[in-house]
Amino acid sequence: MSGSKNEKSSEGKRKRRYLSPEKKFQIFLESQRGESPVGEILRREGMYSTDLARIREKVKEGALQRLADRPGAKSKTVPQEDYENLKKELEDKERALAELAVELAVLRKKTNGGSWER
Repeated sequence: MSGSKNEKSSEGKRKRRYLSPEKKFQIFLESQRGESPVGEILRREGMYSTDLARIREKVKEGALQRLADRPGAKSKTVPQEDYENLKKELEDKERALAELAVELAVLRKKTNGGSWER
């Protein structure tokens, strides 16, 4: 039986299969319909009952999370790397602004108390 989904490697272990989220959801829906026995679906897909239990739990978590969301504007999250870059840029600009403020103060002292008009 060459080319089987559950083909064993030379060490006797099953090759790991990665299922797309769409495929996992399709398997979940099929198992929920009850048209085919769950054992038949699992054998066909090369899965264990624990795999299906994990899929069911993730579907439940996702559904509960989405149902808990309130309507309205969604808060956007920024990736940590972007946040750190923006934070560093802000610190650099604040430092430059402080240096310019000191320079302005020195220039005002040199011009007799800050009056630009003579």
